[in-house]
Amino acid sequence: MVKSLKRWWKYLGAKINSAFNAKADPKIQLEQAITEAQDQHRRLREQAANVIANQKQTEMRLERSIEQLEKLNGNTKQAVLMADEASKKGDAAKVSEYTSAAESFATRLIVIEGEVEDLKQLVLQSTQASDQAKSAVQQNATLLQRRLSERQKLLSQLDQAKMQEQVNIAMATLSETVGEDVPTFDEVREKIEARYAKARGMAELTDSSVESRMLEVEQAAANNEAQTRLAQIRAQLGLEPALEPATEPSAAGATEPVAEPGEAGAT
Repeated sequence: MVKSLKRWWKYLGAKINSAFNAKADPKIQLEQAITEAQDQHRRLREQAANVIANQKQTEMRLERSIEQLEKLNGNTKQAVLMADEASKKGDAAKVSEYTSAAESFATRLIVIEGEVEDLKQLVLQSTQASDQAKSAVQQNATLLQRRLSERQKLLSQLDQAKMQEQVNIAMATLSETVGEDVPTFDEVREKIEARYAKARGMAELTDSSVESRMLEVEQAAANNEAQTRLAQIRAQLGLEPALEPATEPSAAGATEPVAEPGEAGAT
């Protein structure tokens, strides 16, 4: 029973997570990921700083221990020399006192020497840890910078994807039926093209019909009559006849004579 409940709980968790990821805004999720990476880098820097600080403290302790070791070594030697001088003078009391002092200095000297060796090992270890921490921070900084640079690229791709999705929706809408009473774009296009083709066909039939040729003859006759009337009016006014455009000679090679103004007036 308990096992079934656990499996059901994990299934619900996975389902909720899947639904959340499907509806979540990728831009916000990207900013969250960048923020988390920045926080992680800050925590890593703080840890590295603590490791480096421990190295520095260990080095300072070693320096103090070495100074103390040198001082004890000098005091031990001085006590031995003073005990030797007292022995030469035959002062047994001072010999005993200087000898005891030398032994005390020597005992402390042994302790400090052991402490110095231990501190040297700690300094070596802390130095290695410090170098590793510095390397980790540098690598993580490079990775973070790469992610920051990639963020702009991803945001641009996301905007392009959204735009393309809108274009795809618009194109799909043009090919789908909007409603029962609304024709599709393709249907309207076919209707317009069919109407246009029919109109062009009727125009071609009209241009090649007998009625159109008769209209052309009537129009040409009307134009000739108008030109003749204008020539008479110019002759009455004593004006020179209007220049006519050059025409190709007829098959017989003759052209119509142009009436002189006086002759036109005599008629």
